[in-house]
Amino acid sequence: MNRRNNYAKSLDLNLRLGDNPSMLITNSAEIASYCQELETARYVAVDTEFMRERTYRAELCLVQLCAPGLEAVAIDPLVDGIDLSPLFDVMANPAVIKVFHAARQDLEIFYQQMGKVPAPLFDTQVAAMVCGFGEQVGFGTLAATIARVSVDKSSQYSDWSLRPLSDQQLQYALDDVIHLCTIFEALEEKLSESERIQWLTEEMETLASPSTYVTEPQDAWRRVKHRRAKPRALAVLQELAAWREIRADKNNVPRGRIIRDEPLVEIASAAPSSKDELHRIRGLGSNAVNGSMGSEILEAVKRGMAIPKEDWPRLAPRPELPNGARELVALLQALLKLRCEEHDVAPKMVANRDDLESLLVDKNGDIKFLSGWRRELFGEDALALLEGKIALTGASGGPQVLRTDGAEA
Repeated sequence: MNRRNNYAKSLDLNLRLGDNPSMLITNSAEIASYCQELETARYVAVDTEFMRERTYRAELCLVQLCAPGLEAVAIDPLVDGIDLSPLFDVMANPAVIKVFHAARQDLEIFYQQMGKVPAPLFDTQVAAMVCGFGEQVGFGTLAATIARVSVDKSSQYSDWSLRPLSDQQLQYALDDVIHLCTIFEALEEKLSESERIQWLTEEMETLASPSTYVTEPQDAWRRVKHRRAKPRALAVLQELAAWREIRADKNNVPRGRIIRDEPLVEIASAAPSSKDELHRIRGLGSNAVNGSMGSEILEAVKRGMAIPKEDWPRLAPRPELPNGARELVALLQALLKLRCEEHDVAPKMVANRDDLESLLVDKNGDIKFLSGWRRELFGEDALALLEGKIALTGASGGPQVLRTDGAEA
């Protein structure tokens, strides 16, 4: 099937499904044919629909694709025996840019499915932050601002695992990648004009790293919410969280279905050695305690208690801030806001409060805004402010940065 159409050079965002409302691919031959055409595209807009409320790993339910000169399609990965390998080949093709919006969860799914992270990447949410559209700007906002369309989100919380999919669901799913094409082209042009393509490239490094999508069981405790547990309790929590991670993965159920964070932390603190003691923990049912899970929990506690003191996991100590830290941070935040407004970039892209406090503790530390483009935009001025080389002053037009010798900063 030839899906090439007469896209205008500007890529008309008003492209709809029209007379062909169900561009749904449900067989391997169609995937191979469409992906063969994608191999010569400069970029492809990608989105997914998935379910993960009931599972440990996200269940991929739909993959939507659109590229210049090709109509948008949706691939149904739930069809028995369907071969997604041509799609994965496109995702790995270094000559085709993969465009996502808020890519983190989509990329995790592809990493689980194909064993590698799609590359090269362009995340329109990150690009929008670099271009001054605000922090973590939503897709609907970009569609309205750039594409001048209103995105219908009525199908957003559909159960995408149920078949057949409705025409409304398919229209919703395909609209996203259709609009994503124009959003990408507009942001790419803006980045090129402002010479910030390299800024985005640096930001894509974390998304492109496989380590972003792997949770090692022994590191799972770092994701558990707790109030600065003591080192011995952390050792037990490390074993409990690892046990929960492995069990959730094996049974493909959410971590919280095994045991929630709150009782997990309480068990780590109390370190029960018997099922009678385990019964005293709130949030654990009798069936869980008396069954195999109770025994596994006690074994994890036992392993944690046996960890030598020198091997206990430890939280990084809270930095001891100097006198006047609150006022200094407020000054740095004002400077950050001023510089980011001048350069039309979201402040969150440059630094957060923790970063600013870290500068007060150690000016030679590993602080993200002291390297790369962030240092040029803000880092040098932040250091100069703390060293008294520049000052913030009020004016009728708003705050200004002045050198202490009166020269313009």
